[in-house]
Amino acid sequence: MASTRLPGTPRLLRALNDRAALELLLARGPLTRAQLGELTGLSKVTASQLVERLEERGLVTRVGEQAGGRGPNAQLYAVRPGTAHVVGVDVGPDRVVAACADITGEVIGRVEQSTRDTDDPVGVVHNAVVRAASEAHAQLTTVRRVVLGTPGLVDPATGDITFAFNLPRWHRGLLAALREDLHTPVVFENDVNLAAVAEAESGAARGVDDFVLVWLGVGIGLAIVLNGRLHHGSTGAAGEIGYLPVPGAPIPRDASRRAKPAFGQLAGSDAVRAVAREHGFRSASAADALRAAIAAGTAGGPVLDEVARRLALGVASSCVVLDPPLVVLAGEVGQAGGTALAERVQHEVAAITLVTPRVVPTELTEEPVLRGALRVALDAVRDEVFGSTLG
Repeated sequence: MASTRLPGTPRLLRALNDRAALELLLARGPLTRAQLGELTGLSKVTASQLVERLEERGLVTRVGEQAGGRGPNAQLYAVRPGTAHVVGVDVGPDRVVAACADITGEVIGRVEQSTRDTDDPVGVVHNAVVRAASEAHAQLTTVRRVVLGTPGLVDPATGDITFAFNLPRWHRGLLAALREDLHTPVVFENDVNLAAVAEAESGAARGVDDFVLVWLGVGIGLAIVLNGRLHHGSTGAAGEIGYLPVPGAPIPRDASRRAKPAFGQLAGSDAVRAVAREHGFRSASAADALRAAIAAGTAGGPVLDEVARRLALGVASSCVVLDPPLVVLAGEVGQAGGTALAERVQHEVAAITLVTPRVVPTELTEEPVLRGALRVALDAVRDEVFGSTLG
């Protein structure tokens, strides 16, 4: 079949050059016209015309001067931060955290509020988004996208929440209600998937196209990244490894009931605390129990060995199907277990399967879900704003 080539029209080439220049300004900071020309390979005249176009579109602004040799100082240009804003929201069973970032990615407003005293999810999100934008001194009309990270399943076809164990009031129809209320695009995404987005951007999975992230907290979840893209599955249930039918735990026959699923029973936070107690480590949380076991040195080894053995059942089951080169252990329990737990899981997976993925702890210690939500929102809005002349 003959290949189809898009014509290199002047308009398309200008748009591609403009986008390349904007990405450089975001990545490298303020640059002069000459520097943009050098980095893009454009002539001085073409680079000057490019900067003038971006100024006219309101996308870049002069931010200072760079002293040179002879002649006047060169003007420095940067992406205009207020061109657009995004809001990321991390929704949990007890609180909501929202952050507002400008188009450069700088977080300029952040709020959090309790969700315990309300049964109105639309009102909760509305207040969080409005307050975050207000903290950022941003008009709500400049907020081009809101991305919410939630536990549970998100339907890839509709974008709606279909099942959230910890958020019984969050349901189908909520997405449309939020879009109507906020008058801006709103997107739901699974919280573990967003943590994987953040890990790929600035954590342990930087530069890795294929990896899985195992979230170890109150529950257990898995995010799958293949060829640099999240894999959601046909119903959004890809990665719900808490429901793996593994040996050592009873298997509920109805997943919609409140009974804990098999792998969740075997390796969830309650199980980790129970293992620690059996070896004399009594702590308020599973994360604290692991930290205490690690601090105890060899005395805590049996705790880490048993927890790793249990976790390896789920990790191995996933890895023999996907065969990723990297597994990241995240969540409060994965973070607390650190390298000591990750190395044990890696050894155990290699011992019971034919695959040998590298297993490492997360490198993100603060709000990975929120960071991932902001990244997804920024990527979409930059495509809209920076790519508005393409086509």
